[in-house]
Amino acid sequence: MPLQHSSARTWQRTVLLAGVVVLLVSLVVAIILASVLTRGKQEISPKMLKWKDRGTTRNLQEVILGRCYSYVTARHPELGDKDCLKIWESLKHAFIYKNPCNITTEDYQPLMELASHPIPCNKSLFWSKTNDLVHRYTKSNHNFLTLEDTLLGYMADRVSWCGDPAVPGINYESCPKRSECESNPSSVFWKMASKMFAEAACGVVQVMLNGSIEAGAFRSSSIFGSIEISNLNPDKVSAVQIWLMHDIGGPQSESCSGHSIKRLKGILEERNFKITCEDNYRPVQLLQCVNNPDHADCRLCSSNTETP
Repeated sequence: MPLQHSSARTWQRTVLLAGVVVLLVSLVVAIILASVLTRGKQEISPKMLKWKDRGTTRNLQEVILGRCYSYVTARHPELGDKDCLKIWESLKHAFIYKNPCNITTEDYQPLMELASHPIPCNKSLFWSKTNDLVHRYTKSNHNFLTLEDTLLGYMADRVSWCGDPAVPGINYESCPKRSECESNPSSVFWKMASKMFAEAACGVVQVMLNGSIEAGAFRSSSIFGSIEISNLNPDKVSAVQIWLMHDIGGPQSESCSGHSIKRLKGILEERNFKITCEDNYRPVQLLQCVNNPDHADCRLCSSNTETP
């Protein structure tokens, strides 16, 4: 009898040990299979879409937050109640994991509401093809504000972003140009911000145009020509002053009596705006002359004002 009991116990241990071995082997096999399948999925996961423009700015979150905090604390402390974290989150949710050719105005609406702020009357300065000059001027003369001097424009100036359906949801390699698709993150953002900037304008507004461009200073296809003009409110805006600037020593392709300026005046007159136009507005021309003090244009510093 003792021998039989011993044999039974040995058999039980053997069966138990075999079961444990089978369980361990099954677990190892399952782990290996899971690893292989996961690796296979990663290998066939969709690749980032490829576009022709530069990709999302590196460290975009830090850039946007840094600019936001700088704007509301140092530059405009009266806007200190703005929540920069919420502003960043609303921007991120507008494009992350989305096809960059399917962005809508609804995507950006929360951001526009969070970051908007009043624009004082007589301070709105619009521009077209004078990017460098107009912002040199607003940096030296704080009596005027361009879109890029508002919170929205300040955060987004010279920054790019776009999403992608594939992980991680942000494309750092490339983003679509306007020629590739109209409804891309950048175009939709700037059109909405420009519309809001124009709607907020009041009193006398200014626009700085480039009279050295051969194709004409005013273009209906520009942001100013296609969006901002149509969103100026005649009940709030009393007059539009056109500053037509020419490059120092450059061609004077158009004056205040030029063909594209006449077209601009016609559009504004139809909307009942008072208009003045000045060739080489003196305060801006003096700024141009800082780099060219001995040029003949700077010695004369002539300017002509025309009122239709």
